[in-house]
Parts: sequence; structure tokens; C-alpha cells
Amino acid sequence: GDSVIQTEGPVTLPEGAALTLNCTYQSSYSTFLFWYVQYLNKEPQLLLKSSENQEMDSRGFRASHVKSDSSFHLEKPSVQLSDSAMYYCALRGTVGGTAGRA
Repeated sequence: GDSVIQTEGPVTLPEGAALTLNCTYQSSYSTFLFWYVQYLNKEPQLLLKSSENQEMDSRGFRASHVKSDSSFHLEKPSVQLSDSAMYYCALRGTVGGTAGRA
């Protein structure tokens, strides 16, 4: 089955420090990766998404999907107090196929 392993929290950093949150996965299918952010008393919202071997950037965060080591680590070179939140890594696998009807 599919699974995701990410950095266990909490992670505490001073303002201006670099952040890395690790995310590795196992999947049998072509995989799309997602980082969600949930600010205090808010609903989770999509921060980044990626398909295979793409680097994405959003709000100063970036994540590279490295298929060779099954990773989608989230990075930000300089964190601010406003970045305090819960971060979730997720995946969606897709399998090729055909559909038809008689």
C-alpha cells in the first residue's frame, strides 16, 4: 500500500533560520505529492503540489519531488513567526487503465 513518513513535530526554530521538513513515501503507482499547511484555528490549505521530478515554489517555500529517493522535502530559507503552523505531507497515487462499456 501507499504510505508517507514526514518529520515528527514539533519543530522549533528562531526567526530567520532555515527550515526543512522531510517527507518520504512508498507508492506502487505514479505519484503526486502535496504539502498542506494549517494555521491556528483555520482549515488546512494546499501549499505545494508536484508530480514527478518537479520543483515547486509557493510563499517562499519550495519542495522538490525526487523520484529516485522517493522524497518531497519542504524547505524555506528563512522562517518568520507567521509561518507557525501544522504542515502535512500527502500523496495520491494514480494507476493507468482503460474504461469502456458494452
